[in-house]
Amino acid sequence: MKTTRYFDEQVRRKRPYIDPQWCSDVIATPLQRERQRDARIRYWGEVTVPGEVSSRVLRVVTLEDGETIHNAFFDRGFRKEGP
Repeated sequence: MKTTRYFDEQVRRKRPYIDPQWCSDVIATPLQRERQRDARIRYWGEVTVPGEVSSRVLRVVTLEDGETIHNAFFDRGFRKEGP
């Protein structure tokens, strides 16, 4: 798993509860994917936190290559786009 310096030094420090494996899982099987104007890619996926009953939506942002993780956080405002 490739990560940016920002992810390693800031995100992991501020959100130590986020398991990097969850990020990889979300990228591999996202609920939704969207390219940002700056070419970074947002992925949303469901993860189940140990000890919790229901799943939560994790947003993972990668660089343009779609694999280098730059940011990750739980997205309470996520609404799935649909027809």
